[in-house]
Parts: sequence; structure tokens; C-alpha cells
Amino acid sequence: MATYENMLNFKLFSTSKEVIYSIEADKSMRLSRIVLNETGVLQRIMWDHDQKNWYVYWFWPNDMCDSYAKCGPFGTCNSNEAPICKCLPGFSPKSPKEWTMRNNLGGCERETPLNCQGNSYGFKSVKSVKLPDTENATVDASISIMECKRRCSMNCSCLAYSLLDISGGGSGCIMWGYEYDLIDIKYIEGGQDLYLKLDKSYLDATGKRKIQVLIGIMVPTTVMLLVLLTVHCIRLRRRKIKTGYADLGKEKSNYNESGSLHDTELPMFDLETVKAATANFSDANKLGQGGFGIVYKGVLSGGEEIAVKRLSKDSSQGLNEFMNEVMLIAKLQHRNLVRLLGCCIQRSERMLIYEFMPNKSLDFFIFDKVRGELLNWRTRLEIITGISRGILYLHQDSRFNIIHRDLKAANILLDGEMTPKISDFGLARLFQRDQNEMDTGRVVGTRGYMSPEYAMKGKISVKSDVYSFGVLLLEIISGKRNQGNHDLPAYAWELWQDGRIRQLVDEAIDSSTTVASDLVRFIHVGLLGVQECADDRPTMSTVVSMLSNEGMTLPEPKKPVLSTKITSESFSSPIELTLTGIEGR
Repeated sequence: MATYENMLNFKLFSTSKEVIYSIEADKSMRLSRIVLNETGVLQRIMWDHDQKNWYVYWFWPNDMCDSYAKCGPFGTCNSNEAPICKCLPGFSPKSPKEWTMRNNLGGCERETPLNCQGNSYGFKSVKSVKLPDTENATVDASISIMECKRRCSMNCSCLAYSLLDISGGGSGCIMWGYEYDLIDIKYIEGGQDLYLKLDKSYLDATGKRKIQVLIGIMVPTTVMLLVLLTVHCIRLRRRKIKTGYADLGKEKSNYNESGSLHDTELPMFDLETVKAATANFSDANKLGQGGFGIVYKGVLSGGEEIAVKRLSKDSSQGLNEFMNEVMLIAKLQHRNLVRLLGCCIQRSERMLIYEFMPNKSLDFFIFDKVRGELLNWRTRLEIITGISRGILYLHQDSRFNIIHRDLKAANILLDGEMTPKISDFGLARLFQRDQNEMDTGRVVGTRGYMSPEYAMKGKISVKSDVYSFGVLLLEIISGKRNQGNHDLPAYAWELWQDGRIRQLVDEAIDSSTTVASDLVRFIHVGLLGVQECADDRPTMSTVVSMLSNEGMTLPEPKKPVLSTKITSESFSSPIELTLTGIEGR
């Protein structure tokens, strides 16, 4: 494949009045075309003379924040956070209800109107951003940043200013006027600083908060006796914790087998603190129950909501799995993984403290006809792609290479923005980067999500998670559970072979022409994931590319393991669910 360097010529032309950036195709360049598809993705498609077909050379946007004005006027976009859209300092959503529904196009508005009388305003720096759209901005390359600030201060209509830094440093000034909105701002690594004009009352309130923080830091120094007493208590508590870890360490677990994990500094919660947060493990606070024990909702003294996973004494999740989950998830950080806040190991109690997920788990929605109506295709698409990114992080982008082994709808939690969070790492295994597969001493997991080679031979690999993801993808699109005699991969395969694949789609999804191609492509990826042979399944990095790139050519799926004869009638009877939270194995 050709490279940009020998196909395209890049040119930059800059004066004190304008900056022009252009791309010209080399005269010897092969046949190509640029297409803007119905989903708003711009693709450059090249003709391959050898293969006699078109292929996607590049596409844009490949980042959610690359879409123009993703977060509306005075909004900022950060693809590494959830939700990705926030307002600039001193601004709040113009329509909070729309923002709750993830419709951010309306943008933000000032919390305090700007008063140009006297010296009643100041500037707040917004660091490391791509600057707003400069179509209506004023550019002067000849002045310093200090002169730029002075001019913006003197001009009541000036909203913000920044250094002209396109070529990487120096002087120059950009100013944005009051008659236009600041739009298309996103956080990027190595970005520029934007100086935003705000009312002084807002800046003063921010300053007061900083003073309060300083006072809060200084006060403990005046009560040295209390500090010494606190340190003494902490030391005693750490001794108890070490004793608890020593007792737990007597059993051999897979994190020890790897030899690559060491003790991690994880906040330890006192048993009395957890009892107070959960109203002494009140039934009213119960979120769900499984083989491992019970999950409770709790509220800490500071108001933070938590989820407490309390293992029962006869839990199917033994000491190995408990310590495995603690040691692994404490070292993982990704927006699509549930966040572990700490644990409690005291007397016979073993508890994990997680961030609270207000929308419970994915199976709470997709397998219920009424609640399923709340998940339109756009929401399901984002859930599917979010799960795929989380698994990709586990397989190759985290500090360790991890196979989850228990991916299922009940282990996908949903936050207030319906962002998916992978949970339950009790069965996770570490593997080496050059390791294709490993044998396990026992087969554990959930029937219906286990790959054939794992269920029958005890062999696991990253392709085992790909299989589970394929099943999960088909469940999300169909609203049908893969269990018992309801062999969902087999049913999807028969519909695919008969050209009736759209019959698989949940009735709650509006399968109009605008989303039909996405639905078929996602089902196609799901069928590739559940192929019988592990070598035929794509890796998660390939899966992520397939889901995000509409122009990518996908191979034909091969037949999955067919355990039973499946017809549409097999799925016609309603399944009643009473699940209220996280489901155990």
C-alpha cells in the first residue's frame, strides 16, 4: 500500500492575514475517490489494480471528537472521558435534559452574563485544547501574547484569545468576537491554551474555593496531636491488612503463577464504614445476588454512592478468584472498565467496593421488552463499540495481557450516561504477548458464552473472549438470550444463509434504511466472532476496526457450532425476568 509521503503533497502558506493548508495529489497517484457516506464519515477509497476492487485508504473522523462541533457552542470534547462532552468553565448546558440524552449539539450558555463595565471581568486559561473554529476570528501574527491580552481586555466584544501557534511556537494573536460562538473545541495531547473571558464574580468564587482548600490543608497542622493519633491508627490498620493478605496468600492463584504481579496499594475500607454505608447490609439496599454472594448499594459519609460486592462464606468465587479480581482490576484504568474503589478484608468478611452503576447491568434492558424500548440503535451501537474497546484494552493496551473468561450481558454494567463498563474479573487470566493459548485446570464461566475449545478442551486464548463478544453482540441486536435450547448463533447463521438476517433485529430497533447497513455489518462481525475454529475468528483489534469502518471488506463467516435445530418460533415465547442488579455465575 502506498504511503502519504509518496502520494500526497502537503503545503502550508501563512501571512499576517490568513493561513492556508492544502493537500495536492501526486500526478502519478493511482485512481481514487473521496466519499462522504450516510453516517457522516469521510472516506478516501483507492482502486487496487491487482485485486480489482476498491479499498478504504483512510477515513475521518476516526475519533468521536473529530466530528465538527460535537459538543455544540461553548462545549468541549474529550474522547478519553465519559461523558465526552463538557461545558467550558463558567458555562452550563443550555438544555440539561438534552445533554442527559447525549444530544449535546445545543451546547452551553454562560452561568453569569459578561459585564463590560469597569474592570468586572478576567481570563481563565483552558489548557491543551484544539482551538475553536477560526472562520470568524481575528488574526494578527505581528503582536505578542501580552498585547493580544490587552486588546481583548479593551474590546468588550472579545470572547477569548490565544497564541498563534500553528507552526509550533513564537508570537501572534487570535481573538474570537462576541457575535460568534466558540465552537469545535476538543482536548488533545500537546494542544494550545485558550484564554476565556469570564465575569469577575465567577473568577472570585473560584478563588474563594481555592482559599478554602488551602485552609483545609493548613488546619490539621494546628492539631498535631490528632495527626499523630491518626498515623498511629493507620499503622495498626495496615498490620491487620497485611495479616489478612498473608492468610489469603496461602492459596495458590493465577496471579502468582504469572510472576508479573506484585502487591498493589489499594484503599482498604473498614468493616464499620461499609456497614454504615449499606445500613448494615439492609435488604432495601440489595442490588442483586449470585453464586458469589450479594451486591449492595451504599452511600459513604461524603455522599459518594458505591456498590459493595460481599462474598458469602460458601461463595463459588473462592479466595483465588477474590484476590485475582482485587490485584487485576486495581491496576486497570479504562473508561469501559468498572472502577474498583477499594476492598474490605476483615475477620471472615471479603468485600469489593466499586463505583455505583445507576443503570444496573445490560441484561436488565436488552432481555426485557419494555425496558428494551429505551435502547435505540444509536445507544446499542455505542454500547457494542464501548465493550469492544474495553476488551481490546484488556488484550493488548493495558499493562498486562488479560483474558476475561466471563464476558456476558450480566457483567456489562451501565453508568448514568449508558456507558458500558466491563466488570467481574474473578476468572480473568494473564497471558504472555507471544502466547497463542493456554490450558486451564478447570472450565469455569457461563454456559452460552464459552467458546467450543474452552468448553470441551479447557483451552483458552484471546479468541475465547472474541467468541463471548460475538454472542453478546448478537444478543444486544436481537434482544434474545443465548441459553438452553435457544442457540442464538445457530439461529443467526440460518437467517444469514437464507438472506433473512434482518429478522434477527429486535423490534425495539428502528431498522430504517439509514441504519440497515450498520445493523447488517454488526451482525456480520458477530457471526465472525462465533465461528467454530478459534483461528478463523478475528482479533479484537480487527473487530474494533470492522465496527468503526463501514468501507472495510469483511470475510464471509463460517458455520458456528450448531447444537440444536433453531427456528424463529424458538424465540417467540416471552421470557420473564426479575433481575435487579449484577448476576453471578
